Amino acid sequence: MPSLSLLDMKGKKAGSLDLKSEVFDVPFNQGLVHQIFCGLMANKRRGTASTKTRGEVRGGGRKPHRQKGTGMARHGSKVSPIFRGGGITFGPRPRSYNQALPKKMRHGAMRSVLSQRLRDEALTGISELEFSEFKTRAMLEFFEAIKVDTRKTLLVLGEPNKFVEKSVSNIPALNVVQADSLNLIDLLKHDRVVATREALEKIQEVLS
Repeated sequence: MPSLSLLDMKGKKAGSLDLKSEVFDVPFNQGLVHQIFCGLMANKRRGTASTKTRGEVRGGGRKPHRQKGTGMARHGSKVSPIFRGGGITFGPRPRSYNQALPKKMRHGAMRSVLSQRLRDEALTGISELEFSEFKTRAMLEFFEAIKVDTRKTLLVLGEPNKFVEKSVSNIPALNVVQADSLNLIDLLKHDRVVATREALEKIQEVLS
């Protein structure tokens, strides 16, 4: 059973947390992670791009010019795709890009990435995170104390905390998310994960 050391807000060790092997000791499945990531990104697409065919473009009721004697090609309508302002051939139409992503596969991909983060020592556990004011400087001092770079770092909380969320908002490339809404895209977009004890327990409860 893997174990993760927990740090307090001053960067000192404040105990450890035993992690479940079925969540944090899983081999990395690159194919599954890639499939779920591409599916999640596809499901975010709106699919509302649209163009008009020659039957939907306004106009085209009159023949542009007479059939013979003009020296020009024979045309019957100005809404033909070869004319500027005419219809579009094989253009995009509204469609759905949604892919079916079973919960078992989504959870499997999450377990795979979390296990790899733990093996790469890119997962930091925090015993508690208490803020009583909106202070960006205090948040930066906290990350300096635990020796974690704020660039491309994800902070995972067990419960919403307006003071923490507001203090993080002014720090570039540092994002915060609740454990209930953590997904694969969040994990892959950040190089390092910092999670509270409560958040880790919630993650294990959902994924085990």
